[in-house]
Amino acid sequence: MFGDSLKEDTWRIFRIMAEFTEGFEKLNDIGPAVTVFGSARTQPDNKYYQEAVKLGGMLAHEGISVITGGGPGIMEAANKGAYEAKGRSIGLNIELPHEQKPNPYLTDSIDFHYFFARKVMFVKYATAFVIFPGGYGTLDELFESFTLIQTQIIKPFPVIMVGREYWEGLIGWLEDTMLARKNIDEVDLDFIIFAETAEEVTSIIKKHRERS
Repeated sequence: MFGDSLKEDTWRIFRIMAEFTEGFEKLNDIGPAVTVFGSARTQPDNKYYQEAVKLGGMLAHEGISVITGGGPGIMEAANKGAYEAKGRSIGLNIELPHEQKPNPYLTDSIDFHYFFARKVMFVKYATAFVIFPGGYGTLDELFESFTLIQTQIIKPFPVIMVGREYWEGLIGWLEDTMLARKNIDEVDLDFIIFAETAEEVTSIIKKHRERS
């Protein structure tokens, strides 16, 4: 039984290597990019879906590639905007038993089995994260970015949270509980930026690029 487990682990290593290799090869030339996160369940009549479409188009017009998880909802919306504006629209798809299948607005699509390999690609090529309202997956990516910036594993970049009314309860808890009990420092909240519209998000990203 131990031998079978070792064999499985060996093949798993090769699969992990293959996912990294494909990601690096396909994304190596994308230039400046922004990663957009948000709920896969957001419908086209939702205001955040519509803002994500607008954002994807505005970023494309600025020559900025759009990276998403490649699925429906907010991901589809941001990809759609970039795709229809003739920009580069990238989807990093994850194999899931439900909810996740590549949306039809991708110029580049990469499939992942391992979440951690996919996360590396989200961060490596991004100059900003845009966080639309979402669920557990969105929170996972949000706090991953907080942790990487806090620990200086990556250079600080804007983490733009769209929809103050959706996020203010979470940020209030970070301030009133985590910060109050000194589990984080005030500086750890400095890179959080709120925005309401695609225009605001694009302006923040452009200003950051000019300063960089």
